[in-house]
Amino acid sequence: MEYIFKTGGFGLRWYSFLVAVGLALGTMTAYFEAKRRGEKTEEVFNALLIAVPFAIIGARIYHVIHEWGFYSDHPSRILRIDEGGIGIYGAVIGSVLAMVIFTRMRKLNMWRWMDIGAPGLLVGQIIGRWGNYFNEELYGKPTDAPWAITIPSEKRLDGYEGFTSFHPLFLYESLLNLIGLGLFYYISRKYVKRLQDGDIALMYGLWYGAVRLALENFRIGNWKVAEEVPTATIISIAAIVLCGGALLYRHWIKPGKGQTANPASV
Repeated sequence: MEYIFKTGGFGLRWYSFLVAVGLALGTMTAYFEAKRRGEKTEEVFNALLIAVPFAIIGARIYHVIHEWGFYSDHPSRILRIDEGGIGIYGAVIGSVLAMVIFTRMRKLNMWRWMDIGAPGLLVGQIIGRWGNYFNEELYGKPTDAPWAITIPSEKRLDGYEGFTSFHPLFLYESLLNLIGLGLFYYISRKYVKRLQDGDIALMYGLWYGAVRLALENFRIGNWKVAEEVPTATIISIAAIVLCGGALLYRHWIKPGKGQTANPASV
C-alpha cells in the first residue's frame, strides 16, 4: 500500500506523492493570498527556496530526536529520509524560522508574510496527512466506530496486537484543519478592517495547537517526556498560550490598528 508503483530499484511512494501535491497546492494558496493582499507574487516562490529545506530539516530533526533510541544505534540512517520519518511540528518550526530569515533578507513585513503563508501551510497538512493512511500509520486507540481504520498485524504497535481497528487520527486532523482553513478564509475577509498583520498566523498556531492537543488523547505510541506527558502536548499548550495570548493582547488589552492591506485587493 505504500507505493503507487515500483519497478526494479525505483518506486513512487504515496506519502511522497501526497506531500508533493500538498506542497504544490499550498504554494498556489499562498500565491493567490499574496495577490489578494497586493503583494509581489514572485516572492512566494523565492520564499520556497528557503522554507522547503528548513521544513524538511526541522521535520527530520524532530523525528530523529523522537526515535533517538533507534538512531543512536544506527547513525547512518539519520539522513535516510527516503525511508520515511518526519514530524509536523518540526516542519512548522522550520518553516517559521525560514520566514523570519527570508523576510529580513528581502526587507518584507514578516507578520504580513506569515499571514500569507499560514493558509498554504494548512493546505499542505490537510493533503499530506493522507500519506499516513497509505503508510498505515498515525492511528489512535482501538475503536469499533464505523469509520475505524483496519491496521495489519505487522503495523500494530506493541501491546495492541490483539486489536484490528483503530481511530484514524490522520483523518481527524485533516478534517479539523480543513475546518480551520475555512474559518481563516472567512475571518480574513469578513473582518479585514479589524485584523492586524500576523493575526492569521497567530490563529493558525492557536488552531493547530488545539487540534493536536485534542488528538494526543487518542494517540498511542507518541513521544513522551519522562514517559508521562506527550511532547506534542507540551508544544501544543505552548502554542495555544503564546498565540492566544498575543491575539488577546492585540485586540482586547492593547488594540492596534487594522492591517495595511491594499483596499482594492481585499
